[in-house]
Amino acid sequence: MIRLAAVLVLLAGPAAATTCFETTWAETDFTICQVDPATEGLRLFLSDAAGRPYRSFRAVEDELGPLRFAMNAGMYHPDLSPVGHYVEEGREEMRVIPNEGPGNFGMLPNGVFCIQEARAFVIETLAYERDRPDCRFATQSGPMLVIDGALHPRFIEGSDSRHVRNGVGTSADGRRVVFAISDGVVNFYDFATLFRDHLGLPNALYFDGRISRLHAPGIGRSDAGWAMGPMVGVLDGGGTGG
Repeated sequence: MIRLAAVLVLLAGPAAATTCFETTWAETDFTICQVDPATEGLRLFLSDAAGRPYRSFRAVEDELGPLRFAMNAGMYHPDLSPVGHYVEEGREEMRVIPNEGPGNFGMLPNGVFCIQEARAFVIETLAYERDRPDCRFATQSGPMLVIDGALHPRFIEGSDSRHVRNGVGTSADGRRVVFAISDGVVNFYDFATLFRDHLGLPNALYFDGRISRLHAPGIGRSDAGWAMGPMVGVLDGGGTGG
């Protein structure tokens, strides 16, 4: 059920604007933000002009101007550097990590969120390595939530491993990009079915849990908390800030 009363908001923009709304799925509330990658300058943020990690939404805005939307976008080390593959303005800053490893990131299959000039895709890591798409921005995270319409094989329906979670899903043609954050705790299975069955997206990627945060000023929300590594967002003017 999508709750539209006073929560469906078009955040300022000349064309198709970022749209944020609340919805309920599997007895959990979520906030959803849809972005048009063809018109809105969707991009990643990691470090400022001096090479220092931004750490927060506020720091991005202090340097580049107001954000229309932003969210944490991938796991990171204690120094805030990306755990996995990271590309900014076509420059690779961290290589692809294809092998299995500890934690959620290493729960294969994991994947890469790839932002191109007018489209964006969630791509399983080995397929990304094989095809090497031209990504202006890219961030690797894991696990994949939905892979070509199938749920991650290790997800268990009814699992009691429940946490706040956030992630991103994309349409097959890359023209629809949808970000989601749970407003309560949710297991991986239910979070994955949110993207596949409720939002109708064939591919989706988990970003994180404990530090999941959303900046959506149009609905009066800007979450505070731990310092962040990679972030994804849209500047208020629609540009890339580069």
